[in-house]
Amino acid sequence: MQQSTRAGASRREQILKEAAQLFAERGFHGVGVDEIGAAVGISGPGLYRHFAGKDAMLAELLVGISGRLLAEGKRRVAEAAGSGEALDSLVRGHTDFALDDRPLITLHDRELDRLRESDRKLVRQLQRQYVELWVEVVRREYPRAAEAEARAAVHAVFGLLNSTPHLGRPGALPGRAATAALLRRLALGAFAALG
Repeated sequence: MQQSTRAGASRREQILKEAAQLFAERGFHGVGVDEIGAAVGISGPGLYRHFAGKDAMLAELLVGISGRLLAEGKRRVAEAAGSGEALDSLVRGHTDFALDDRPLITLHDRELDRLRESDRKLVRQLQRQYVELWVEVVRREYPRAAEAEARAAVHAVFGLLNSTPHLGRPGALPGRAATAALLRRLALGAFAALG
């Protein structure tokens, strides 16, 4: 029973990953359930065993990533408590997201307005909590920075890190490790300007 639950979760994750990629490439309305099904080796109608439809996939993708970023951010801050490494850990975590989940950034930018109002509000609520987590950490690191200034810096760094879909195709980048190191230096340099 537990193995079939894991297999079902794994299949859902596979469907979501392919749907995110297809939606990012061709837009939400440019992709049909048959195409998503074909990408994961099942019939389009077979997707309905996992999701109520494309709208449900989109909601799970966008609400899901917002929730995961917040949970991961909280975990990183808790693990770094007292070490002075919380900001660096947050930057590393968001950099990993920005490099590894580029289709979700594109999807959020293009398709957030397609969500039902309740899902869109939930995404925005989770995002606000994530921003506030960062603002608290930035203000601990740079206590002379005003709250509004720290918040503006956080949004600017998100803009920097979330620009990865515009950096070219993955093969055009200097390599994942080098790109991650560059983005980390740029983000931390932006925050250092608050000092």
